Amino acid sequence: MFDILMYLFENYIHSEAEVMVDHDVLTDELTRAGFHQDEIYKALTWLEKLAALQDSESYAYLTRVARPSVRIYTAEEMQLLDTECRGFLMFLEQVNVLDFSTREMVIDRVMELDTQYFSIDDLKWVVLMVLFNVPGQESAYSQMEDLIFDEQEGPLH
Repeated sequence: MFDILMYLFENYIHSEAEVMVDHDVLTDELTRAGFHQDEIYKALTWLEKLAALQDSESYAYLTRVARPSVRIYTAEEMQLLDTECRGFLMFLEQVNVLDFSTREMVIDRVMELDTQYFSIDDLKWVVLMVLFNVPGQESAYSQMEDLIFDEQEGPLH
């Protein structure tokens, strides 16, 4: 499923190509690209839920609350997000790429991925997808792009 999300992001969203809204046409194209039908459905559902997150009441509440928070991860979250990933999320908050509401959106989307292995590189792409889909996060998106595409030497956090 993550491969499909990456394919869509790189070929439609990130390239600023016109995003197709017809699910049948998009599904046919993804099938021709070699993806399986059930994985395509999961990926499209994942994207729909991402779009729905910014419209949800919980996101609206989080954006109104202006105080910082400390994140306590559940056992399931810690199993998927290793120490490096959790440290990177904290780093992104410290440099104002993520705020606590976008952090929660990222964690929500990570937990919805159908995968047993998740790397920090995967996390970076999920962060980009979330920031791209949240209005008003253009600067944070640009910063995240710089972090991904202008590889730094040494640790970032």
